[in-house]
Amino acid sequence: MKLIDLTIPLGIGTPAWPTYEPLQVKYFKRLTPNGANGQVVTHSNHLGTHLDGEIHFYTPGKDIASLSLDFLTHEGVIVDLSDACGDYDVYSSKMIEDRVEVKEGDILIIHTGYHHFGWDQPGADEIRYMVKHPGPDREFAEWCKKKKLRWLAVDCGSADHPMNTIIRDWHPRQARQAKKVFEKKYGKPLEEFFDDTKYQLMHIELFPYGIIHAECIGGDIDLLLNKRATIGFFPWRFVDGESSIGRCVAFVDDKEYDELMRKKAAMPKTKFGDCYDPAHVEQIEKFTKANMG
Repeated sequence: MKLIDLTIPLGIGTPAWPTYEPLQVKYFKRLTPNGANGQVVTHSNHLGTHLDGEIHFYTPGKDIASLSLDFLTHEGVIVDLSDACGDYDVYSSKMIEDRVEVKEGDILIIHTGYHHFGWDQPGADEIRYMVKHPGPDREFAEWCKKKKLRWLAVDCGSADHPMNTIIRDWHPRQARQAKKVFEKKYGKPLEEFFDDTKYQLMHIELFPYGIIHAECIGGDIDLLLNKRATIGFFPWRFVDGESSIGRCVAFVDDKEYDELMRKKAAMPKTKFGDCYDPAHVEQIEKFTKANMG
């Protein structure tokens, strides 16, 4: 059994979710004169690859320490939606089920393709990564409950559509762009499509059911699209933690791992050594151009 890392690199350049504390690192000891290097690290929990816990939005929910390893590690599926969505698009359960089989109780990782705009990528675009990525409507959230998903993950800034969060108020120029897309594509004003009854529904409506999610997945995710695997997320054993930075991995057998490494060797790499597929960006650009046209 081998591991495929689905975690983005974490450093002082990693953007936190807008308005959250970024990573700050300082040395309080150095080899000279102290005989050892030591660091103090300050950050919010919503930085890099992280798991949102129930109490992030649900007061009587579980803290991060209460999540068992059996819950965090389970069979699941990674689905690619980069061939269906561009900037501001809304994805549905049908898009998922047209591409992969999702079993009851699965872990589901959604590859929107927007990890290609993450800080670690050659096409880095922080605004696009946090503010323009696709997201779901209530239909999708209800499907998650029906499927009794264990947890979800996305390769972008939020499991909610960015225009269904406070980001809509913080980025009025992008909100105006999104409004045009929604009126053209969905036949409704943005404010009507995502009204107050739907606000951050992937957090507010699912966390009481124990269906939480990880955000900012990445790493070598492009190797595993539309495949099943055993998936694990490993946060801190964080008592009273509302969320936690962690490591997300997929477990594959040795033969499949060797095949995936041969595939990776032929792909372009980020400066951190993760592979990526430029075709995903081409697909996203096609849909975005149509949306903006």
